[in-house]
Amino acid sequence: MESKKISGHLLALLTIVIWGTTFISTKILLVDFRPVEILFIRFVMGLAVLLAVYPHRLKGTTRRQEVTFAAAGLCGICLYYLLENIALTYTMASNVGVIISVAPFFTAIFSKLFLREKEKLRANFFLGFFVAMTGIFFISFNGAKLELNPMGDFLALAAAIVWACYSILTRKISEFGYNTIVTTRRMFLYGILFMLPALVLNFEPGRTRFTNPIYLLNLIYLGVGASALCFVTWNFAVKVLGVIKVSVYIYMVPVITIITSVFILKEPVTWISAVGTVLAVAGLFLSEFDLNTK
Repeated sequence: MESKKISGHLLALLTIVIWGTTFISTKILLVDFRPVEILFIRFVMGLAVLLAVYPHRLKGTTRRQEVTFAAAGLCGICLYYLLENIALTYTMASNVGVIISVAPFFTAIFSKLFLREKEKLRANFFLGFFVAMTGIFFISFNGAKLELNPMGDFLALAAAIVWACYSILTRKISEFGYNTIVTTRRMFLYGILFMLPALVLNFEPGRTRFTNPIYLLNLIYLGVGASALCFVTWNFAVKVLGVIKVSVYIYMVPVITIITSVFILKEPVTWISAVGTVLAVAGLFLSEFDLNTK
């Protein structure tokens, strides 16, 4: 059992490392692709990969279970990414990064309201949340002027709440006892179906985009790595560790973003971002310490 927990933590960390670097691929693709097009392509690709890896059907589900799968697909696959991308058109990326990082807090609250999680939310969880959010604030703004936009910031907050709902739903799905790949595939399918109306309104035909090797590589990274692999590893980690423990890894996303920017985009490291990185990591450990305290 202890080895499973270690695997859960390692897979959660792997997931966050990949998710923390996807902004580069998305930024490159947004030159010629619309947000919903990127989402549709990456999740269709992810669905195809999961089907090839584990070509077994999900049988014997009840109507209530299918509703749960559909709700998870709507929240975590469709709404979360659409809200995040739309928010970026109204407000600064730094605002969105900070606001979405509060998702673990909402996840913890929702888990107490809707799940019977064994972990108790003690003072260290909230202390860790405060320390991590302080660090994330330093990382995201890095001395820049804070500018608020009600619409964009509200959409980012809505995305954080939607992700918390998705986390709760995946915890419920893990209790069904089905294979993680099969359940992830079913969520992908529902998420893709919910994307179709937005795709029809925003799709631009043009095959030349798909012959660009840089675009293809980035689509593969998003579809195979960030979607097919990461959603399976994340859902497995939730199943093994619980939704609260896994959700605090989201604090690491801005840290990964900073590291990636330094090595790939050659952006300089300032003392503010360095302090923020240390605080975000410290907040993660504080939250984990609380959850593991007997």
